Formats: sequence, C-alpha cells, structure tokens
Amino acid sequence: MNIVEFCVSNRHHGTDDIIERLEQDPDIEVVEYGCLGNCGECFLSPYAMVNGDTVVAETPEQLLELIYKAIKEQEEEKSALDKLLDDL
Repeated sequence: MNIVEFCVSNRHHGTDDIIERLEQDPDIEVVEYGCLGNCGECFLSPYAMVNGDTVVAETPEQLLELIYKAIKEQEEEKSALDKLLDDL
C-alpha cells in the first residue's frame, strides 16, 4: 500500500481534485494533516509526500502525474533491492 500525504493548507493550490482522484485508487491510502511541516513548499506549490518522499509540482495535474511517477520509481527500486537480496 502506498501512502500519499497532503497538508490541508495546501488546498489553496487546487489539490482537492487530486485527493479525490487518488482516493479512488485501491493501491493508495490518502492521508491529510493540518500541517506536514513544509510551510515554505506548501505556500509556493502543490505538493504531497509519497511514502515519505516530497513531491512538488507547478500545477495540480502535474502533481498527480509526479505522484504516480514517484510510486512507480519507488516500486522499481524496491523490486531491484529485493532481487539483489534474493541473490545473496
């Protein structure tokens, strides 16, 4: 399960629609917090935390694309690491 975290204060960038779309994905758990502690980022751009990694975009639509890209990259890294460990 992938966890995507949002700051409630970041909604002014239009992340509401992105949150609703991600909530429809059964492989993603969406969590909203009052604050994620990235106030500078939150003020400037749409952003989210994907499995603990910060993802920042210029637009909400780009954020959605980058969230899925980050998930894919993280899964590929995990798979490669698992394969390496299996070979030991």
